[in-house]
Amino acid sequence: MPERPAAAAIVGGQKRAIAQALNLIEDRRSAAQADIASLLAELRDARGAGIGHRVGLTGPPGVGKSTLTSALARELRARGRTVGVVAVDPSSVRSGGALLGDRARMSFDPADAGLFVRSLATAGEAGGLAYAAPASVEVLAAAYEVVLVETTGVGQTETDVEYVVDTVTLVIQPGSGDVLQFIKAGIMEIPDVLVVNKGDHGRLAERAAADLTGALDSLRGVGMADAGEGWRVPVCITSARDRVGIDRLADLLDAHRTGLGEQGLRTRRGRGAVAWGLDLFRRQHGDHGVGALGGHAALRGALQALVERGADPVTAARTLSERYLSKLRRDGD
Repeated sequence: MPERPAAAAIVGGQKRAIAQALNLIEDRRSAAQADIASLLAELRDARGAGIGHRVGLTGPPGVGKSTLTSALARELRARGRTVGVVAVDPSSVRSGGALLGDRARMSFDPADAGLFVRSLATAGEAGGLAYAAPASVEVLAAAYEVVLVETTGVGQTETDVEYVVDTVTLVIQPGSGDVLQFIKAGIMEIPDVLVVNKGDHGRLAERAAADLTGALDSLRGVGMADAGEGWRVPVCITSARDRVGIDRLADLLDAHRTGLGEQGLRTRRGRGAVAWGLDLFRRQHGDHGVGALGGHAALRGALQALVERGADPVTAARTLSERYLSKLRRDGD
């Protein structure tokens, strides 16, 4: 089983310790779960839950998310911010590991102590994220000021990223027809910032931005946009290739984080923690386990109570797993 590093070494930005922690988190064996839960709890105690702005970059394959993530990371480093990157890649059909397609499009200085990039394999997961993504984000957020989470690419219903990050950035490209599809699917309800990448396409990019703005206005008209924190979703045109608009994107991300405030941040992260805990429980016990503990609503309520008392999602899911197994034993008597 991978070695569990010291939380202080992770918070101190020691890359070897961070890599060890991420290796541990990707271990799905039940024997590793207690170590993972202990590590996450130690990180919260050592650094605090409010540190590390988590930013998700999602959108259809081919819109330039990897190049945009790379450009954004460079912009943030130029501003003196430390940056962790979680790049979720498709899996190899032979080894099950990440194909590293995203990292191949990112060129960073490996000697930069203020930057860490990790690829995660989806292993067939839907939703654009990997099994280990939430815990990996927690680790990197303890060590770095900003964590960028690049998903493998969403379709019309895959919105898991909103439960992992503080700020969701939806990226589209000009002339793709994605806007109409996203309006029909409801994905336009989750982003905090909308980006039209490949702005070097000129009028096509401007048209796509106008379509997005019109779509947002329509959603606002029926109460389905900008809900919750009083934030009006902006539309930003970028060209990651030409490094155009990246500074404005970084400003918008900072503005959203500031606008959330500490209470808004706690609310978002609490909601994400409950979703993560529910996912962990369902992976282990399936729908039968959910039903045995009263259904989804009851399970979410129980997870919410545990999270509010300070439990991390892994520990909360383990607690409910013990309740479920205890119930099975009682029913079998």
